[in-house]
Amino acid sequence: MEILDILIIGGGPIGLNCALEAKKNNLSYLIIEKGTIVNSLYNYPLYMRFFSTAEKLEIDEIPFISTAPKPGRQEALEYYQGIARQRNININLYEKVDKVSKGDDIFEVTTSKGKYYAKHVIISTGFYDIPNLMNIPGENLPKVKHYYTEPYPYAQQKIVVIGSSNSSVDAALETYRKGADVTMIVRHSEISGNVKYWVKPDIENRIAEGSIKAHFNAELIEIKENSVIFKDKNGEIHEIENDFVLAMTGYLPDFDFLTKSGIDLQGDCLNPVYHPETMETNVRNLYLAGVVCGGKDTHLWFIENSRIHAKMIIGNILGRNRIMK
Repeated sequence: MEILDILIIGGGPIGLNCALEAKKNNLSYLIIEKGTIVNSLYNYPLYMRFFSTAEKLEIDEIPFISTAPKPGRQEALEYYQGIARQRNININLYEKVDKVSKGDDIFEVTTSKGKYYAKHVIISTGFYDIPNLMNIPGENLPKVKHYYTEPYPYAQQKIVVIGSSNSSVDAALETYRKGADVTMIVRHSEISGNVKYWVKPDIENRIAEGSIKAHFNAELIEIKENSVIFKDKNGEIHEIENDFVLAMTGYLPDFDFLTKSGIDLQGDCLNPVYHPETMETNVRNLYLAGVVCGGKDTHLWFIENSRIHAKMIIGNILGRNRIMK
């Protein structure tokens, strides 16, 4: 039975960074990824651009060369998948981790294809796989999309976009410019202040001139085959014709998987318990890395500020190994 030093769950940028750090320190490791390399980035909108500049997305000091000030999805895929290929990263793709259980000192990791054993486990699974549902009638209709890729399917259609985050604003602007009749339903009183600074004036001007309709302090309450029903800021109920709903309501980590792995979750935002200096959870030798650390606060961690997690985790593992020796 082979026992790895580290098993990494998730092959996103931070998972890759953990692998690179393990490799530099001669630790045996394996990444298990349920999709392709940097699977979440692959599923981003086709024309998405990062808020961060290229150097802020670099891992292991490997230069990220971008022709634009803000790199896009395709450049990021080329960069991270190129690293995995050039550095010969040990990674199993299209293999889903079902269970992490711990014996006395060893973790048993059960996947869709087999079992693995490791002294340490790093969970770096992100939060892009589980949509934050509205839990309203009609949300399961085929016309409701929780993921947006490109505007072309929505040309000349009546579109309702839910939310005012970056993904909502991008979807509203792109579909509008391909000929869609766009209405935004926003719970808050204005467009989010976190929207990319070069995009925010665009959406606000389109709303001001009436090209894109927007209802603030409003809430979608039902989705029908050919219409939607929402409540406005005065509590009045409105029904409008509709072909598609782009529910850009955000995404959540797999809390059930974290709980079954033994990790404690705290507060209304279900923040996982971990040591801020080592990233070790309440389960000894089980670590978290990347955006999964934020619970429902998915805006707390992103590539730029969680790259440091790899050094923190590997440093803790090496330090503990030295003490044991």
